[in-house]
Amino acid sequence: MRTKTIATVYAILAAALYAINIPISKLLLNHAGATIMAAFLYLGAGIGLLIYGSIEKITKPEKKQEHLTRKELPYTVAMIVLDIIAPILLMFGIARTNSANVSLLNNFEIVATSIIALVIFKEVISHKLWLAIFMVTIASVILSFEGIGAFTLNEGSLLVLGACICWGFENNCTKMISNKSSTEIVVIKGCFSGMGSLIIALLLGESVPEIKWIFAILFLGFVAYGLSIKFYIMAQQHLGAAKTSAYYSIAPFLGVAFSMVLLGERPAMQFYIAMIIMIASTVVMVKDTISQQHTYEHDDLD
Repeated sequence: MRTKTIATVYAILAAALYAINIPISKLLLNHAGATIMAAFLYLGAGIGLLIYGSIEKITKPEKKQEHLTRKELPYTVAMIVLDIIAPILLMFGIARTNSANVSLLNNFEIVATSIIALVIFKEVISHKLWLAIFMVTIASVILSFEGIGAFTLNEGSLLVLGACICWGFENNCTKMISNKSSTEIVVIKGCFSGMGSLIIALLLGESVPEIKWIFAILFLGFVAYGLSIKFYIMAQQHLGAAKTSAYYSIAPFLGVAFSMVLLGERPAMQFYIAMIIMIASTVVMVKDTISQQHTYEHDDLD
């Protein structure tokens, strides 16, 4: 029970750290191009976790980590490629629509992850979890119609949806290697995906921002992508891709809250109706986790 609870905390913490990314990225895009922004975000994650891993080796030398092998190469390559495409699409989407809209559309990632987990990777999804996914989707639809033009399938929205689909595939690829060192996975994701995006940015002729903005983006990448992805992978080890994604679905809700605080965006009454549905869906997911854990414990006793 304790392991599942800790894994759930990791998933929620991953969501909170990622949620801050949308409104702050909206502000930083005033000082950097979309593609080069995506590059430095992932480089920040990779470099930050590389330093984190080095410190961890010194402070916890007894901690054993399983390293990636040639067997995991296909999933690793797919993960890197998808992590080049997704953040670039997201940054272009953020630049073309408001941050609250982007935060809410990010909820589509849970739908993509769950369907891919079911269809391709044959992961079992309980009826309660499907109910929770449906409730979160309904809440997102309600929130999407907040205010005039809050949700339209414009170019920005389509780019964000494309990013979510990429991350849906990427989440399942990461699940296939989540038994390996989470720090090593994030370092590989960050450094290789970041370098790939940086090359694309330079080929597109995007200018390199001032050094102070580079450091700001790198730090945001370390927190919103590096630590967030590390916690997400640690949660996947015990919850599975679909369930971790379900808990992670609070990220869009938190993103809207951060947008209210940081950007001064104010939602209408629909927001509070959706919030109630979000809370209800979270309760369903927690109960599902507890009931499944009881089932596993009962099976172990048998």
